[in-house]
Amino acid sequence: MEEKKVILDIRNFSVSFEQYEKGFQKTKLPVIRDLDVTVHGGEMVAVVGSSGSGKSLLAHGILGILPYNASMGGELIYDGAALTKERQMALRGNEIVLVPQSLAFLDPLMKIGPQIRKGKKDRASKERLNQIFAGYHLKEEVQGLYPFELSGGMNRRVLVSTALMGTPRLVIADEPTPGLHMEMVRRVMSHFRELADKGAGVLLITHDLEQALEVADRVVVFYAGTTVEDAPASDFRSEETLRHPYSKALWRALPQNGLQFIKGTQPYVKELPKGCPFGPRCESCTEQCKGEIPSREVRGGRVRCIHAV
Repeated sequence: MEEKKVILDIRNFSVSFEQYEKGFQKTKLPVIRDLDVTVHGGEMVAVVGSSGSGKSLLAHGILGILPYNASMGGELIYDGAALTKERQMALRGNEIVLVPQSLAFLDPLMKIGPQIRKGKKDRASKERLNQIFAGYHLKEEVQGLYPFELSGGMNRRVLVSTALMGTPRLVIADEPTPGLHMEMVRRVMSHFRELADKGAGVLLITHDLEQALEVADRVVVFYAGTTVEDAPASDFRSEETLRHPYSKALWRALPQNGLQFIKGTQPYVKELPKGCPFGPRCESCTEQCKGEIPSREVRGGRVRCIHAV
């Protein structure tokens, strides 16, 4: 079988924010640290983790749309070359498409149709959008309306439509389905799967592990701003085939596995423990876990845990 080409390779990625404390004293908050993600063409990779783990910042970092007080480190490689600011600007919205979490990405002063078609007025573009909208139960008249004239759920479906209009090589879907009923969620997910099957790389950022497992090829687990496990989606069929204690906790929290929860909360960036960020909640934590925890290969996946075997 021919090996799929790497579309996006993220190595030792970090994001920090500069803030002022106690008057004019500057401080940096390391929100993302030592993050690694790889997406191949024809592959759908789900990035999962709880709120505040840094998932959306990953999407914004790839696209070059982080806030002014943010700084990045590490490497972003797209199609074999560094993803510089110039390339980000040239590729954003063309080869690289974002389906954002926030509805604020829609231009409130522009009608829906021209906005999604990016100003194109040819018959093929209009017919393509009509076809996409019909699949999402959006009437043709919606194209002549402004975002404020639509419900939140309708605007959410409009945003998803942006990824289906062209032929992107990389699709980044950042929590694309909140507020949608389950039938529509499954339809949206199946469309992302279709894009991957046609050769695009799809990076799905979500807190919904259950939905991700229905469509993804691989799952990358985030915790407190870092990657703790990267595994085939099939490994989530059983707790025994997973490697990191947090991944196993996510598995046990699924409805079909008893909705089991663990004590404690994800630490705030200013209160990170030494070594493994999951240490204070982990039953297997030892003194060694307070040191450096490198990413290593274990049983066909990658994990940041010195006890994983």
